[in-house]
Amino acid sequence: MGDKVGNGRVALVTGASRGIGRAIALGLAERGFDLALNDIARQADVLAETAAEARALGVRVAEVHADVSSKDEVQAMVAEAVAELGAIHAVVNNAGILIASDVEHLPETAWDAVMDVNAKGTFLVIQAVLPLMKAQGYGRICNIASIGGKHGAPEQAHYSASKAAVMGFTRVLAQEVGPLGITANCICPGIILTDMGRVNLDDPAISDAWKAKTAMARIGAPEDVAGPVAFFCSDDSAFVTGQTLNVDGGIVLS
Repeated sequence: MGDKVGNGRVALVTGASRGIGRAIALGLAERGFDLALNDIARQADVLAETAAEARALGVRVAEVHADVSSKDEVQAMVAEAVAELGAIHAVVNNAGILIASDVEHLPETAWDAVMDVNAKGTFLVIQAVLPLMKAQGYGRICNIASIGGKHGAPEQAHYSASKAAVMGFTRVLAQEVGPLGITANCICPGIILTDMGRVNLDDPAISDAWKAKTAMARIGAPEDVAGPVAFFCSDDSAFVTGQTLNVDGGIVLS
């Protein structure tokens, strides 16, 4: 269990029902953060399981359902979280989707869906919480991008573009909100074994190829992302902002 860096502060985690989001939520709970856990309504049962695990760690938890690509739903989600938990001190924009397709055959609807959740969703959540963070003179923002936003991969042009957008957005955001006591940083996970990643990683040849490209010679686990996120959500990172941290076991060495 990590140090209690949360000290009862409240973190909102989007896309928290499974995979990296679930691991982040539980990692923050272990460190003493109360949690507003988000996912879309059809994931309510799975989100409830994550929430129960977090409550068992002794923190308060609110389950707030919303599609992050909908401004009205995001605004309602933030209001509900504050009504139940009293504040939002940290935000982890983790909600994301991937619909694989090569560029030539990529449907416009798939491009829009990926951009709406991954890029616009991050923007809408930040826009909703900024007035709260400004009023309290404190905030920690951690946006989950991807190493795919740096070097890309076949059949992921729209995904890579969306994650590159998140990184650029975060760099500008950090400059705007820094004087207000708010930091904004990005995490770029590498090859992580989640339901989304398992589509390719179940193929031993693909899995072995990625291991060979990774300095640590293994595929990442969702829990590998939780510690770096907790750092950006805590006061340990009080003088760190506008940064992008690769959490990839040594694929992108920069």
